[in-house]
Amino acid sequence: QVQLVESGGGLVQTGGSLRLSCAASGGTFSSYMMAWFRQTPGKEREFVAAIGWTGGTGNYVDSVKGRFTISGDNAKNTVYLQMNRLKPGDTAVYYCAGGPRGSFRVPEYDYWGQGTQVTVSS
Repeated sequence: QVQLVESGGGLVQTGGSLRLSCAASGGTFSSYMMAWFRQTPGKEREFVAAIGWTGGTGNYVDSVKGRFTISGDNAKNTVYLQMNRLKPGDTAVYYCAGGPRGSFRVPEYDYWGQGTQVTVSS
């Protein structure tokens, strides 16, 4: 059974940094795209970044370009989201997702983690 488990969320001040981790288990992920989404109450889940297990530079939503970096460690089956220069608008529950195609669309992803809360205080 495939499992994605996020960690690393928390409370940080504006301008601070956090690194989220997503540990994948129970499947073969080498051909999958891994992504981070985020969601705030009353809003749709929003694409943040995606990367393939083979590496590359990743794809990002415009609002996080230059501040967030997605990366993966194949040996650990773990995907990271390094978040720098955080803003109050980044406050959300962050979800890790895995799917066969790189996409910004929620339905394209087969597997989801439980989410981790990120709160940025002003």
